Amino acid sequence: MRLRKHRQCFPSCSSHHRVDEDEIYRRHKKRDGELEWPHDSTHAKSQLAQCFINAMVGPRSWTGLFTRSSNKRNEKHGDYSLSPLQEQRLLRLQARLQVPFDENRPDHQEALKALWRAAFPDVALQGLISEQWKEMGWQGSNPSTDFRGCGFISLENLLFFTRTYPVSFRRLLFKEDGKRATWEYPFAVAGINISFMLIKMLDLCSEDEAAFDVLYCIAFEMVDAQWLAMHASYMQFNDVLQATRTQLERELSLEDTQRIHDLPAYNLLYQ
Repeated sequence: MRLRKHRQCFPSCSSHHRVDEDEIYRRHKKRDGELEWPHDSTHAKSQLAQCFINAMVGPRSWTGLFTRSSNKRNEKHGDYSLSPLQEQRLLRLQARLQVPFDENRPDHQEALKALWRAAFPDVALQGLISEQWKEMGWQGSNPSTDFRGCGFISLENLLFFTRTYPVSFRRLLFKEDGKRATWEYPFAVAGINISFMLIKMLDLCSEDEAAFDVLYCIAFEMVDAQWLAMHASYMQFNDVLQATRTQLERELSLEDTQRIHDLPAYNLLYQ
């Protein structure tokens, strides 16, 4: 399913260079400064997230959002065989992809709470069903309705992002870079779309389970950079996502790309 053609334009600009704060965080394990509670209209964010969900995936299924295309790097290394360790990692990743989000599972509930605490450490969550979730860019008051076909791994991706690159995570969550649009893309729903894009793009051929999570963080940074560079509007998010996918496929096909850290876009996490 493709985005509907009607569009509304908002101004943006390209991203700025940033200091390597995440590396400092990971080395010294120091918390960042206090976050400010967003002042944007919760009602407006809810309406935008609902519109975004319906335009991107329809009311029930993610099927058809992307057409399957062969990965250039996979074509070039089509005869590459996995080591036993790599095969185990791939099997674990594939197993993760089969886990749906279950709002009744205590561990899934705790994962959602952990995501909230990471995003808003100074704001008490009123409940797993709460209007507060809209501030993070969920469709409505119950985040579980947004996972649909992408499953629990999309929440795991968000948690990995905030735990591994917390400065980058918060920078994108609170839209701190560049001249932002009046109506921005909803962060959480965008994150689910990025998880889905990577799953389809890689055809589950990741050689390293952890590499998939790191690639997710890189892709999120790339999406935000494309959003700013393209002066994108809210309803142009699918164009931004496609441009990100094209850029990512190009980087994965580079001759000297042997691991995730070799990707040129990896530096976005630390600039």
